[in-house]
Amino acid sequence: MSEPSLTSVTVGAGAAARRIAVRLREGAAPGVFWLGGFKSDMLGTKAAALDAWAAKAGRACTRFDYSGHGESGGAFTDGTIGRWLEESVAVFERFASGPQVLVGSSMGGWIALLLARELRRRAAAGSKLAGMVLIAPAADFTEELMWKRFSPEEKRQIETTGSWQRPSDYSAEPYVITRGLIEDGRKHLLLGGLIETGCPVRILQGVQDPDVPWQHAMELSSRLARDDVVMTLVKDGDHRLSRPEDIERLIVAVQELSGG
Repeated sequence: MSEPSLTSVTVGAGAAARRIAVRLREGAAPGVFWLGGFKSDMLGTKAAALDAWAAKAGRACTRFDYSGHGESGGAFTDGTIGRWLEESVAVFERFASGPQVLVGSSMGGWIALLLARELRRRAAAGSKLAGMVLIAPAADFTEELMWKRFSPEEKRQIETTGSWQRPSDYSAEPYVITRGLIEDGRKHLLLGGLIETGCPVRILQGVQDPDVPWQHAMELSSRLARDDVVMTLVKDGDHRLSRPEDIERLIVAVQELSGG
C-alpha cells in the first residue's frame, strides 16, 4: 500500500498563523475526510484504518492534525473550537475534491457538524457532503460534558488563573482546560436547536463510554430531525471504539455512505 503524501497549509495571519499538517491520499470521490478528537492525532487507529480502506477501495482520504496536535504547529493551550473549525474549513476547501464523507470522532463529531453548517453557508462549489459518520460525537462538550460537571473549585481555578489541569485516562499528561476553550465553545453550541446537515448521518456510540454518555448521542440524534439518521449503540463499547469489531462497523458505515 502506497503512503499518502504529507503536505501542509498555513491558517491565520501574523501571530495567529499556524502550519497545519495534512496527509492526503489521492483517489476517487466520494472521499473520506477525517476529523479527530480532543488531544488525538491523524495517526490513530481509526484514522489509519480509514486510510487503509481508502487505499484498497481507490478512494481519496484526507487527514490532518488541528493546531497543537500531532504534526501541526501551534500550542495546544491556544486551541479553541472556533480555531480548530477554521483549520478544518481551510483544509477541506484546499484539499477535498468532490463529494466527501465526513468522519468525526468525539470532538471531531462536533467539528464535523460545525463544518457542515459552514459549508452550507458558503455554498462552496464541490463541497457537497455525501454523508457523515460520527463516532461518540461530543457536540457541545466544553459546556455539557466539561463546564457543567466541573466542581466549584475547578471552575474558580479556570476563571481566576485561566486554566486547570484535568487528569486524563488516555495519557500520563493532564489535559490543560483553558478559559478560552470554555468561553469560545459557547459561541458554537448546537444542541439548543434543530441541526441540519443536509446529508445522511450515521452515529456509532459505545454504551460503556465514560466520556460521552450514550444519552448525549441520543440527544444529538433528536436534534437531527430532518436528516436520515441511524444510530448504532455498541453495548460493550468504550469511548475510543477502536477494537477490530468497532473498526469494522466504522468501515461498513463509510462504505454505505460512499456507495461501496
